[in-house]
Amino acid sequence: MRREQGRSAIVAGAGIGGLAVAVGLLRSGWDVTVLERARELGEVGAGWSFAPNALRAADALGVGEEFRACSVPTEAGATMRLPDGTYLMRFQPDADPALLANHRADLQRVLARHVPAERIRTSAEVTGVRQDGDGVTVTCRDGGEVRADLLVGADGIHSTVRRSVWPDAPEPVFQRILCWRGVTAPGTVWPVSGFQTWGRGARFGAHPLIGERVFWFLTVRQEQPGLRFDDDLGEVMARTRGWHEPIPALLAATPPEAVLCHDIHDLDPLPSYAKGRIALLGDAAHAMTPFLAQGACQALEDAVVLAAEAARTSSVPQALDRYDEVRRPRTQQVQRMARTDPKLSLSTSGATYRLMTAMTRLASSGVARRKSARLWDWTPPALSTEGTR
Repeated sequence: MRREQGRSAIVAGAGIGGLAVAVGLLRSGWDVTVLERARELGEVGAGWSFAPNALRAADALGVGEEFRACSVPTEAGATMRLPDGTYLMRFQPDADPALLANHRADLQRVLARHVPAERIRTSAEVTGVRQDGDGVTVTCRDGGEVRADLLVGADGIHSTVRRSVWPDAPEPVFQRILCWRGVTAPGTVWPVSGFQTWGRGARFGAHPLIGERVFWFLTVRQEQPGLRFDDDLGEVMARTRGWHEPIPALLAATPPEAVLCHDIHDLDPLPSYAKGRIALLGDAAHAMTPFLAQGACQALEDAVVLAAEAARTSSVPQALDRYDEVRRPRTQQVQRMARTDPKLSLSTSGATYRLMTAMTRLASSGVARRKSARLWDWTPPALSTEGTR
C-alpha cells in the first residue's frame, strides 16, 4: 500500500522530549513510530522542576492536568540560603510563583500513556540514517529498517541522528561541573518546601516530590571529567559537612543506590536543527547545563512547535525549516544563559562568591522574577487535534 505522503514519522528516543513530540504528532493525525534503544521504558534520572512555560507546553499537548497531578509545588526558585542557613532570598507566597517539581520517570509514564504501546519499539538503537526526496530510512542495530516521511532526533546529547546527518557538528563540551542527584526514601524527611544553598564553588538544591520524597542535587566545580568515587553518598556528605538542616537529614534518608553522579556537558550552538526531512529536538539539538532548570522545559516547547508546524503544511521540509526558524533563536539564548550562570554561581573565587551573595541578598525577589520572565513568558502555538490514526 502506498504511504500517504507527509503523515508518517519516526521519533528516535523515548525520553520526555521524544514522547512529547510523539504525543503532539499523534494528536495531529500522524502515524508515529518511537524507537528506544533501552530494553524497556523504566525509571530513569531523578527529579526536576518545571516552570510556567513548560506547563503551558504540557497543556497544549493535552497532558497538563496529568503533569500537575504527579507534581508538588516547590519554592526552590526563589529561596536561596548560605551553608550556615542564612537566607539570601526568601520565597514570597503572594508574589513568587511556585515551580512544580516531579520525578522524570513520572512524567515519562504520563506521556507514554498517550502513545499506544505498539507504536513504541524498545531495544531499537538507531545506528544509521539516510534520506531522499521521498522519505527517511532509519537502520537499527538489529538490522531492521523503518521508513517514514519525517524523522525526529530526540536521542539525547550524544545523538546518533545528529552525528549521522551533521557529521561535522561539534562534540558535547564539558563545563567543568560535576553533579550528584538523589531521591530520599518515602516519608523520611517531610515536609520540605524547596530551597537552594550556595556554597563557594558548590550549590545544593532540594525539591519535594509526590510520595513524600525529596529530590536533591549537589553541583561542584570540577576541572577534569571522569572523576568518580567509591561512595557517592559519602562524598556528598563530606562536601556538605556542617551545612544547615535539612541537608544532613536528606542525605541520611537517601539510599546509596539512589545517588547518581554525572559530569555536566552542553553543546555549542548548532547552525541548524533541521535538514530536509530530519529535525533535532531537546538535548540532541541544544543540550544545556541544568542551572536554569530549562533543559526539559525547552524540549517540551520544541515538541509543541514541531507538531504544530508539521500539521500546518503538507511539505515536511518546509515545516522543519519553520521549526528551525522559530526554535533555534530561543533555545540558543537559553543555552547561553545556562552556560553563563555557573561561571558566577559555581566560582571558587572568594571575591566572586562574596560579591554574588551580597548582590543576591540586596536584590528583591522581583528582580529574580523579571529575569525569569525571559524564560517563562512563552505562548505555545495551537495544536491540531485530528486524532490518532
